[in-house]
Amino acid sequence: MKHCGILAHSTEGAALCFLEFCREGARRLGGHVHPDVTLDYIAFGHSMPAWDAGEYDSIRATLSVSAGRLARAGADFFICPDNTAHMALERLGPALALPGLHIAQVLADQAARDGRTRVGVLGTRYTMEGTLYPRALAARGIASEVPAAGDRLLLNKIIFDELVNGVFTDRSRQEYLRVIAGLAERGCDAVALACTEIPLLVPPASSPLPALDSTRLLARAGLGVAVGDRPLPDWRGGPTGS
Repeated sequence: MKHCGILAHSTEGAALCFLEFCREGARRLGGHVHPDVTLDYIAFGHSMPAWDAGEYDSIRATLSVSAGRLARAGADFFICPDNTAHMALERLGPALALPGLHIAQVLADQAARDGRTRVGVLGTRYTMEGTLYPRALAARGIASEVPAAGDRLLLNKIIFDELVNGVFTDRSRQEYLRVIAGLAERGCDAVALACTEIPLLVPPASSPLPALDSTRLLARAGLGVAVGDRPLPDWRGGPTGS
């Protein structure tokens, strides 16, 4: 089996990804068994000024340190359970120390397997207003939608004020469900939970649309690589063809 590295960038999403990887391993392999896994996490707060300033190269450099430490720990590949972080990982720069799966590609592949045609994308404002998911979905012939500007600001505020701090309230859950219902009215046939904390607030089973859970999809894809069901990835950061 291959050794999986989890390149963390936010606490709650990384923790959920770690748990899902281990639990999926036990489901597949039995007896509390899972492939080796190492998690490396440079505190998210150190990167927030760079996110606010749009200094993605600085964030990539920080994430590269984590990738290097995972490689030295023996990991064969990485998964990064933070959608927005992939915007920094896609920047031009030195190759990362080990190859990784790309979370948007993993989710878009599942959307394609499910036969989706129009996917609503929820996440941080960086993710919702960026090209990460429109590119990955369009490469598979799938259209994408995001909430209206006011709702994007609201969802982003909930993520940064509450979800990344482990705060999950019914009021915020109802706001997310309202926004998802609005995406359904606009013709979406699925919703991407493209912030790895959102599934902790909105269990996919409660969503008004079929939910693509980026956190658990990534963990299961990583498990697939580790047990040999999927090939080792070859992406080491930088632009992708999606």
